[in-house]
Amino acid sequence: MSALPRLMVAPNGARRGKVDHPALPITEDETVETARECQLAGADGIHLHIRDGSGAHLLDAGRYGALLDRLREEVPGMYLQVTSEAAGRYEAEQQRAMMHRLKPDNVSVGLREMVRHSDDWPAARDFYSWAQESGVGIQHILYSPQDVSAFAEACANDWIPGKRHSVLFVQGCYAHGSRNSVELEAYLDPLDHMEIDWMVCAFGAAETRSLVRAAELGGKARVGFENSMWHADGTLARDNAERVREVDAAIRALNVPTEQV
Repeated sequence: MSALPRLMVAPNGARRGKVDHPALPITEDETVETARECQLAGADGIHLHIRDGSGAHLLDAGRYGALLDRLREEVPGMYLQVTSEAAGRYEAEQQRAMMHRLKPDNVSVGLREMVRHSDDWPAARDFYSWAQESGVGIQHILYSPQDVSAFAEACANDWIPGKRHSVLFVQGCYAHGSRNSVELEAYLDPLDHMEIDWMVCAFGAAETRSLVRAAELGGKARVGFENSMWHADGTLARDNAERVREVDAAIRALNVPTEQV
């Protein structure tokens, strides 16, 4: 499993479009250009979503594979991660089928999407075992402390195999931004006995503050228009690269050792 990058950009997500911000990338050409700009701005990883002809969220192994090939050429050295997000459009079986076909180096997977009910565990266990055996690096998306507890139990029971795990803690949501966000310590405490490589993303204008706090606690950061389009002062960012620059500068100002972040 590859180590997570210190600062990963998530430039579009599954739901937002040009109506939300004209600089939000929709096409693969726009995503490649955004990757270039964000790498120059300080991002060393990118979280990828693709869209269909109408701009809707798409899981397509062929399209993902072609985009990954382009990015390896255009942004060498950048950590490339695809999403398996359902976004209300896909079921777990379809998500797993895409990952089996693509066999990506790095993919984000929501535990609550793989296991909606307890009887989903047999298929989920098979998938997690396949991923480990196939060298597919999973970043487990955990949306709440309840998700964290379920993840810790799954790892303890070897339903999710491995000794070291990569996770993403999500603070806030699309509907309410940073309102009612849970403190990071509530995510971390149940995992204090485990070896984890962890990252945070946060919705709304609190994004910069949340990501700086993650760095203070030894975590890594995911920034970008998927989660927030606003700077710490509440102003709208011009583009993803501008958000990367703000967060990169704020984290660097902490003087945290590079091996920590």
